[in-house]
Parts: sequence; C-alpha cells; structure tokens
Amino acid sequence: MINMTNFNFQVTPSGNPKFEPSVAVNLLIPGIMLSVAVDESSGPPLIGLYRSIDGGFSWVNSLLPLPVGFNGAEAPVVSYGFPNIFIVSAHVFPGEEFGTTVVYKSFDNGATFSAPQIVGPGFGSYINNDETNCYIDTSQTSPYIGNMYVTYNRQFNVDNGGNSVAFFNRSKDNGTTWEQPVLISSEADRVERPDISVDLVGAVDIAYVTTSPSTNFIVRQSFDGGATFANGVVVSNVIPVPSPLPVVGWNFRVLTFASISTDRSVGPNTGAAYAIWQDYRLGYSDVFMSKRTPDTNNWSNPVSITGAPAGSQNFFPVVDVDPLTGVVNVIYYSNQINGFDLDVYVARSINGGATFTNTRITNVSFNPNASSPTPVPLIGDYIDIVSVPPGGYIGVWMDTTPGTFCIFAGYSDVIIP
Repeated sequence: MINMTNFNFQVTPSGNPKFEPSVAVNLLIPGIMLSVAVDESSGPPLIGLYRSIDGGFSWVNSLLPLPVGFNGAEAPVVSYGFPNIFIVSAHVFPGEEFGTTVVYKSFDNGATFSAPQIVGPGFGSYINNDETNCYIDTSQTSPYIGNMYVTYNRQFNVDNGGNSVAFFNRSKDNGTTWEQPVLISSEADRVERPDISVDLVGAVDIAYVTTSPSTNFIVRQSFDGGATFANGVVVSNVIPVPSPLPVVGWNFRVLTFASISTDRSVGPNTGAAYAIWQDYRLGYSDVFMSKRTPDTNNWSNPVSITGAPAGSQNFFPVVDVDPLTGVVNVIYYSNQINGFDLDVYVARSINGGATFTNTRITNVSFNPNASSPTPVPLIGDYIDIVSVPPGGYIGVWMDTTPGTFCIFAGYSDVIIP
C-alpha cells in the first residue's frame, strides 16, 4: 500500500440513504476494515455491512439480517477483537415498540456473521434499548482480554413522559452468553448514548452525558473487567448545543453524546484518558476535551481543540487513541468553510492533548440536505474514527456529495513524527 494522506473515498453506492456509520480495523492485519451504518438500500432501515480487505481501496457491501418479528434496525457500532473477531451492536424494532439491543458476531474477519443475538430485550413501550455501543478488550496487558462489552440507552415508559438510563452488558465467552446487565446511571437522570474505553491493564471506562436534571459528562470506572463499577465522576458540566443548530436551512437534530478513549501505548501518556464532547459554552458548537492522567486521576479543565472560527458549528466529535503510538485522533463535522455546507475534520495530537493539528479531510464541502428542497430532520446522530497503527487512522461519515446520503471514508497511514 502506498502512503496516503486524507484519501477521501465513497464506501457505499448512491441510492437510498445510508447514515450513522461506525468503523473497526483488524490490529493484526490493518488492511482488513469493517464499517457499518443504517442502510435503507432495500427500503426499510437495516444494518449495512461494508468490508474491505485492501485498506479501503475497495468495499463489499451487504446487509445484516433482522431477528424474527422485527422490521427495522439502527444505531450500529462495530468493534474488533483478537485475532479475527468483529462484533456489531444495533437497535432493532418492530415499529415504535419493543426496541431491543442485539449483537452480530464474526470469527472470520467479517466474512460471515452470526444471526442476531438478543442482548437487551425491549418490552412494549415500557423498555426501548437504543443508542447502542460495543467494545472488545484488546489491551496488551489486560487480564480480561477478549471480554466483550455492550452499552445502550434504556428508554423506559416512553409513551408516558418516561426517562432514559445507561446500561452495560458483559460477555466473557466470546458472546456465547451475556451476564446480568448493570445499571450505570441513576434512574433519576436522563442520559444520552454511553461510550466505552479500556486502558492498558483492562480498566473499563463508561462515559455518558446526562441531559436532565443537569447536563454533565460523567465517567464510571471498573477495575475488575466490568464486574463492578466505582461511583460516577463528573468530568465537566456541559452546555448543550441547540438542536437543530442555529444555521438557516438546517433542521437536523444534534444530540450530545460522550466519547472517550484511553492511551494504551508505552510512552509518556500511557494510561491517560481523553473525554471529548460538543459544547455551546462559547456561543457556538465547538469540540472540547478533558484529560485524566493516572498520576492524579483527576480530570483537567475542558479546552477547545478545533481552532475553528468563532461562530462556526463543530459537532459529532469522536475520539480514538492509537494503541501503539498514543496519537490522539478526533473526527468531527464543521461548517467553517462557508457557514452552511459541511466538511469533516480530524484533530490530531502527538503530545498527549497539549496541542492539536486540525486537517480538513473532505475533498468537497457538501449540503446536509442533499437534494431535498426542504431541510431534512436527520443526518444520523454520529460519525466515527479508529486508529490504524502505527500512527494512521480511518474516519467514516455521512456525505451527500453524490446527491444522496452515502458513507464516505478518509484514510491516512502517515505516521506523525
């Protein structure tokens, strides 16, 4: 493979919408990449699976099946585990009720996947398990290596002024069985989609944002592979961004999700955790970071990492730390070119988050409404990035350059010195 920087390419064909992408890479064979997204190619929303075995040069597209009795799927995330495992979590539903979290498993580098396995069942309008996430422990010195972790946002009493809480599930046997779920957040708080990170020795961080009665970024830690969790720690208060953002012609929702990643490399920032979120404290949406260092175990004051012009809108940030080099990679949308069209940027730090270099990785700015004559209500709720060691990354996002909602990716294998 030749060296490429900011190689911007279309992953899915044009046609019916695809959005809300996630991506994972085989750490042993980095040319093997899997992406998933909500895919309406066949009509109803399903989970699209896009597989590359040549580092992103070409992709084979397929759809993952629904469980019996369900007619749609959304909120997919893909994660990699040694040596050739990929799992996909997703929210499946029959209409607006019985929303259920499922997991698909592959043990042949994504060539084939199991039938969907129910991990968090939903029950009528009483329980809807949405906004899924998944992670497999690949930490180099973890005694819990191979543990599979799934989180989801449990929305309850949804037709009667209900609430939403964060749940966590664990499997210690390659997903054959899943243990009793753990309630991560308080039943009195309303929360958004939880995120998962694992450090070098297998300690698990679960991060989530509360939206009521107060808005905070909260992290809970487990030091026994997800068996028990310490009390939650408030990383920072959050000033939620308006939804939709105040741009004339925009009408898509913008939810504020937590993103967290931990440095598993061997270097000066080993063990540092990076919390990333969008925030409106400056009067516009910007990406903020707080860092926890193992020497103090305290979270630093939040700082903006984009260097974007005041008044621009920068949102949907996701962070991943390279497990070999410790490079911090953050992807996000921004309208800083002309104030309306969207671009994708990657912020990278080689000094533990002290400074970031921000690079535009889209070749062409794109209209979030695509060809719609009226502003669209949804462009998906997230995009994604994953490190490609040593020192590279691949990011995925929804892009309308072809005139419809498609999945694009940007790849770099340049090692930052």
